[in-house]
Amino acid sequence: MSLVRLNIKGISYSQTQNGAYALILNEVDGDRKLPIVIGAFEAQSIAIALEKEIRPPRPLTHDLFKNFADRFDVVVKQVIIHKLVDGVFYSSLICERDKIEEIIDARTSDAIALALRFQAPIFTYKNILDKAGIYLKVNPKKEDEQEDSILVDDLVAEELESSFQETYKGKSIEELHTMLDEAVANEDYEAAAKIRDEISKR
Repeated sequence: MSLVRLNIKGISYSQTQNGAYALILNEVDGDRKLPIVIGAFEAQSIAIALEKEIRPPRPLTHDLFKNFADRFDVVVKQVIIHKLVDGVFYSSLICERDKIEEIIDARTSDAIALALRFQAPIFTYKNILDKAGIYLKVNPKKEDEQEDSILVDDLVAEELESSFQETYKGKSIEELHTMLDEAVANEDYEAAAKIRDEISKR
């Protein structure tokens, strides 16, 4: 079975499960997207790894794993999403130490959070992408939204972004910096990323 390399397209709120997020992976040499439902903690950890400028005051679980692995010369070489059963994705970490390769089972959300920290490539098998991959439509029809919840996710993300811009438009730079510090101290890294983006726009 041939492997297909994936990149992270983004994270949005999931409409299918309360309190969950949709991690959207994009095939490198194609247009298909692979949506994976993940928990809020894992979404936050992935968001932090993507936002290089935001550093938590204390290491998160995935940061701790990275520090531990670095100390004992363990390297995550790649992540492979190797199985899909009843809507659940199964992944493996391909690790190496002293030129000896080991395969470790992992939840897909954890595997991707670690792949970002090790700058390791993410792959899946072609048959999994054929089965679960979707094409995002520019103007989805209402009847399609029930079948492809990820389309609704994108629309909700746009609405939240618009709402955020309105909320923080009247804030001064000093107020935004104070809010950024508070968000990081409270470990609300998603809000911190949005505040930082607003500061950058100014």
